[in-house]
Amino acid sequence: MARPVTLFTGQWTDLPFEDLVPRLREWGYQGVELACWGDHFEVQRALSEDEYCQSKLDLLARHDLQLSVLSNHRVGQAICDRIEPRHQRILPEYVWGDGDPEGVQQRAAEEMLATIRAAQRLGVGVVCGFSGSLLWAGITGYPPPTSEHIDDGYRDFAERFAPILDACGEAGIRFALEVHPGQIAFDIVSAEMAIEALDGREEFGFNFDPSHFHWQGIDPTEFLRQFPDRIYHVHMKDTALQLDGRNGLLSSWLPYGDQRRGYEFRAPGHGGVDWENLIRSLDRIGYEGPLSVEFSDPDMDRDYGAENAVQFIKRLDFERRRR
Repeated sequence: MARPVTLFTGQWTDLPFEDLVPRLREWGYQGVELACWGDHFEVQRALSEDEYCQSKLDLLARHDLQLSVLSNHRVGQAICDRIEPRHQRILPEYVWGDGDPEGVQQRAAEEMLATIRAAQRLGVGVVCGFSGSLLWAGITGYPPPTSEHIDDGYRDFAERFAPILDACGEAGIRFALEVHPGQIAFDIVSAEMAIEALDGREEFGFNFDPSHFHWQGIDPTEFLRQFPDRIYHVHMKDTALQLDGRNGLLSSWLPYGDQRRGYEFRAPGHGGVDWENLIRSLDRIGYEGPLSVEFSDPDMDRDYGAENAVQFIKRLDFERRRR
């Protein structure tokens, strides 16, 4: 049986959730990965208002849509990052507070704990997000980090995420870290180190997004083969490399959509990811969860792209042969 195709609402939070939901069924989606910003899902309201979670579920049910994953990337970014003024624009005011770095990190961790409790109320089994990283500033910089510095960064990550994973274990929820540059895990080796730092806790796994591997020059299917039991969620997003001899993969401070960049995110099927091989690899590791479209394509109309993506994925995700 084909996997359900869902939409990550993170790129749509400028629209009221009630306005977005009817469109999803018209486009052909079967569910949502719900973002915890905008009015799509407000974590504190979920915990303080008795009917809040049920109202979200009822709205989805009226349109025959399922809720598969709750995602809180923005808050997650601040848990382990070195806090800077740029973080203020992505965090709720009550998490940012007075901007004191350690206070921001602590409040971000508390908000992720609240997200786990909210997911339990929704009946959702996976929470997806970022972690941030104390180490990222040194990834290509000078002087390079020492082995002790790297160990300290992973120790900090493990200490800050231990209570979050404890809450996941109590609630029967798994945390899916999106493997992404800027996070404690951004490729195969760093993902192995994250698992080791957590002593292999089963509550912790990965949100797999092939676009983040392709632009780094990593075969996404190698990540699937390395972590077959840790793939807790999947994003469907593509990347096109645009290297012309003048630009590079670090993109020169240029914003998304600037044609001078060395890479650009694209809608599924419009970049360089080998999608058929990827789907076959997901089959081989036994992944049966949703395929969640994260729409990011600066040249494509968003509504057209959302519908085009779900059609592409449904054609691609063929019925598996019974063995």
